[in-house]
Amino acid sequence: MDWTTVASLGTAAGTLVLAVATFAAVRSANLAARTAERTLQAGLRPLLLPSRQDDGDQKVYFAGGQYLVVPGGRAIVTEQSDAILLTISLRNAGSGLAVLHGWRFYRHDIRGEMRPAPADFTGQTRDLYVPGSDTGFWQGAFRDPADPAYEAARQAIKERDVLTIDLLYGDFEGGQRMITRFILRPGRDDVLVSSAIRHWSVDRDDPRPAR
Repeated sequence: MDWTTVASLGTAAGTLVLAVATFAAVRSANLAARTAERTLQAGLRPLLLPSRQDDGDQKVYFAGGQYLVVPGGRAIVTEQSDAILLTISLRNAGSGLAVLHGWRFYRHDIRGEMRPAPADFTGQTRDLYVPGSDTGFWQGAFRDPADPAYEAARQAIKERDVLTIDLLYGDFEGGQRMITRFILRPGRDDVLVSSAIRHWSVDRDDPRPAR
């Protein structure tokens, strides 16, 4: 018996067993790390919806001292002092703080499947936050009568059109960006009924199956 060959084979077998054990341990550690990361992200993830109709009124101040009082589950779009003021009462159904980044306005009921590009949103001039599992609000304004959107909003108010607002937001670290589309339907006076009809993820894969 060639003991040198036997020793070499034994060493090789031991190395192979050690390599397999190391691979399994590294794979298990990576899986645990990914699971922990997903758990952390879920704890930071916001999801905005209209607030409930039994949530309290919120007083929303605008530049120039103007303000609107928006009831729960409602939105207001109104013209005051040469400005179109818009606000939506919100509830964060996620567990993480929602930081609002921007908004888009559409006249009429928009139901397209394509996700809007974040670069096409109007940035917020005021930092707006909605705590996890709590209420808050969004606000925007058109102040330039020469802006085509100003006149579109003005005509929408006059004709009591259905309106669409897209909101871009993310977690407090600037990640996990989401876009939620809200439909605003005319109600009493300037108050509109708000509903969320679509959510898009910007930084994660779309969970919906490809069509």
